[in-house]
Amino acid sequence: MKPSRTPAVGEPTDPDVDLHVPSQRPGQWRAQLPVVTVVALGGTLGASARYGAALLWPTATGGFPWTTFWVNTVGCAVIGVFMVIISEVWAAHRLVRPFFGTGVLGGFTTFSTYAVDIQQLVDGGRARAGLLYLGLTLIAALAAVWSAAWATRRIVAWRQA
Repeated sequence: MKPSRTPAVGEPTDPDVDLHVPSQRPGQWRAQLPVVTVVALGGTLGASARYGAALLWPTATGGFPWTTFWVNTVGCAVIGVFMVIISEVWAAHRLVRPFFGTGVLGGFTTFSTYAVDIQQLVDGGRARAGLLYLGLTLIAALAAVWSAAWATRRIVAWRQA
């Protein structure tokens, strides 16, 4: 006979309950509803902001997609600042991260459009531009998130000193 133990948090106390079966997870969708709602609302705001940027700075057919490049770079920089603030500085409400991080910034940055832009450059006979865009965006996005997080940490440390 197995020794008795206390179930872990979220683990069923009834041995006949299998949490891998959705119908046996009562009320779980209700717990996720606020998160799904704020992600959807944030995504709407972020995607609308990205659409607005595309309207303000349209890319000419066959041209280098500078708007998408800058949207992704700026969005990654904001992610760097945001993650430091909510992880190391401020105890945020549990819905702030899904709303702003996943929703707003996930809707604003657009790596799907980035992939389509690369394909259009290649299909348009501009393979070099497509490869340049592929590499430049990755480097800029990583550099933006890293440098923004680094700068935010320095500013926070300076203000606390």
